[in-house]
Amino acid sequence: MELTAVYRCVAALDVHQAKLTVCVLYENDLGEVATEVREFGGFKRDRREMAAWVASFHPELVVMESTGIYWKSPYAALEWYGLNLAVVNARHVKQVPGRKTDINDAQWLAILARSGLLRGGFVPPQHFRDYRLIARQLQKLTGIAAGEKTRLHKLLTDAGIRLSVVISDLSGKSAKAMIQGLLDGETPEQLVAHADPRLKATPDELREALAGELSDSHRFVIRELMAHLDELEARILRFRQTLLSHLRDYQGILQNLQTIPGIDELSAAMLLVEIGDDMSAFGSADKLASWAGVCPGQNESAGKRKSARTRKGNPYLRRILCEAANAASRTRCRLQDKFKALLIRRGRKRAIFAIAHKLLKIVFLLIQRGDYYRDADTDYEALAVQRNAPRWIKKLIQYGYITP
Repeated sequence: MELTAVYRCVAALDVHQAKLTVCVLYENDLGEVATEVREFGGFKRDRREMAAWVASFHPELVVMESTGIYWKSPYAALEWYGLNLAVVNARHVKQVPGRKTDINDAQWLAILARSGLLRGGFVPPQHFRDYRLIARQLQKLTGIAAGEKTRLHKLLTDAGIRLSVVISDLSGKSAKAMIQGLLDGETPEQLVAHADPRLKATPDELREALAGELSDSHRFVIRELMAHLDELEARILRFRQTLLSHLRDYQGILQNLQTIPGIDELSAAMLLVEIGDDMSAFGSADKLASWAGVCPGQNESAGKRKSARTRKGNPYLRRILCEAANAASRTRCRLQDKFKALLIRRGRKRAIFAIAHKLLKIVFLLIQRGDYYRDADTDYEALAVQRNAPRWIKKLIQYGYITP
């Protein structure tokens, strides 16, 4: 296959953990295509040397495959020189015909890049990449805490204690106080005294649920689990505060995103660090949904539609959107109506995924337009009156405008 050159000079990197293979293709003074190939190590001084060597050619485009997380440090080294960088999907490279076995990966990337056959993926600015580290670790910690709560529930059940039957949240103030009382050997009356008055369970139901047999092994493991949960909650709080403090300059966007049903302040912050504040990088809401992996796949040939499985996309973004979709399905809005319509025909999981797709499109438009969300099926004036009418009437009576 004959490839037509689009760029005069390009560079390509084959990235590994401890080795960087760099190929530069350029036209010399005679108009001939020359190739320079060098290998560098993976340490900091090697990356700096590599970036300086590539920059000396003044390439029009530098490409590399998105190999795990190994591409990030070479990308940062090259970014310092202000080069035009592109991180490409390895699957796209393998699908291009014409690969020869005697051409290594770096040379093949350079050939494809020089011919304009590669399209770079989305890489957010440096500050958003830094914030991603905080947001993604926060998600991991939240998942670890959820796992520890599940283990605590299993341990209590193993000891014959059915506290989760009468209390929905074992990490709440009342439940934690009662579990601690069990570990300290308190009487049933003392345990029931820890219950919040707002609990629906009666004292008799609580006594029945707390009746069990805790062995020394149960007590030891439960104490360790509760100490770990307290530590995780404190750490999650620190991560949350740090992330939100870094996003103070984006309060307008965060407030607009919070007008969407199912999205709170933390969800809005995590969405922002994953997709950034410049929607021109994606072009359209459909392209953003495809990049995130929240839209159906399209595989049709000769009029036959084959598997429509979704691509992998961004797993962190998908998790946030699905959590928000679960919350939005329980609110009074158009999204709830769409969820109910899909629930009957497609099932809960697919309905949630469809709502996540819808939410991401709304997020794209709100960030692009700098606007807030307005639900077509919600009467905001009626909601405001319903929420504020008792206070208004009280003040009108207080100042004599109306008589009780």
